[in-house]
Amino acid sequence: MGIRGTVQTIEHKSAVLEGNALGDPEAREVCVYLPPEYKETNRRFPVVYCLTGFTGSGVMFLNVEPWVPSLPQRLERLRDSGLAKPMILVMPDCFTRLGGSQYINSTATGRYEDYLVDEIIPFIDGRFRTLADPAHRGVMGKSSGGYGSIVQAMKHPEVFGAVACHSGDMYFEYCYLPDFPKAISGLQRHGGLFGFLKHFDAEPRKTTESLAVLNIIAMAACYSPNPTRETMGIDLPFKEETGELRAEVWERWLAHDPVRMLPSHADALRAARLVFLDCGTKDEWSLHLGARIFTQRLRELKVRHVHEEFEDGHMRITYRYDRSLALLSEALGA
Repeated sequence: MGIRGTVQTIEHKSAVLEGNALGDPEAREVCVYLPPEYKETNRRFPVVYCLTGFTGSGVMFLNVEPWVPSLPQRLERLRDSGLAKPMILVMPDCFTRLGGSQYINSTATGRYEDYLVDEIIPFIDGRFRTLADPAHRGVMGKSSGGYGSIVQAMKHPEVFGAVACHSGDMYFEYCYLPDFPKAISGLQRHGGLFGFLKHFDAEPRKTTESLAVLNIIAMAACYSPNPTRETMGIDLPFKEETGELRAEVWERWLAHDPVRMLPSHADALRAARLVFLDCGTKDEWSLHLGARIFTQRLRELKVRHVHEEFEDGHMRITYRYDRSLALLSEALGA
């Protein structure tokens, strides 16, 4: 099944990412899905910004996979069933040298929050017939993309009026801390950060073990950058020699945890038209527990939300986009 709308791939040269060490200052591709009605009418449309997970980029939402609809195909199927109305989907590329940016600013990776909010959104609003206000602009994503979505909704209610977070990174004690020993062993085995990255680059097939190490390095680049350090400009949350937790660095990580950010950003989510979170009960990173804790805090803070669980793990759950796209369409007044 193809799509009846159109997809445009636009090259965008970033100003705020210029010269960062671990990102990519070159021009980036932004994929934009326009519904069939875009050509047929002169009306304006709501927009949903779609954020991919770790090691992903926007074009992956368009990938062809047997028996698995792409994101635009899902939206069109929902439209045909009367469960959603036409929307514009924007799929930016926020990939980095280490596999991801978490969609936040960092001196180590680049100012990806600024890139999304201050560059991409005005760029899209200036080029397409969007309804350019938070009441008609949403953000959604899975895993790291779910993290980026909920964090940006909390920090920028003047930009995003609805959010859908699928299996987003939260409650860091459960989703990151258990992988620290794996990262420590991998770094020691390959002679530290630079040795590991040299090994990773040379791997013909990126193994699960290597990706677990890379993930922790990437999160350190996002959550605990240190421009004064010669070693890639990041502080690891543990001592490489012994593995002992570095409490002061770990606290910097925790400051980025949506569970801990929530009390000071609850008003932003209260103003949202939709706050949707879901996660599989078999999530390999225990993110279903993080979602439960987060939504319990939402209840305590009297923030309206929708929280759902389903029997599955972390991978191959794009079918859940059917649920979020339908809810976003209703919330954004499509």
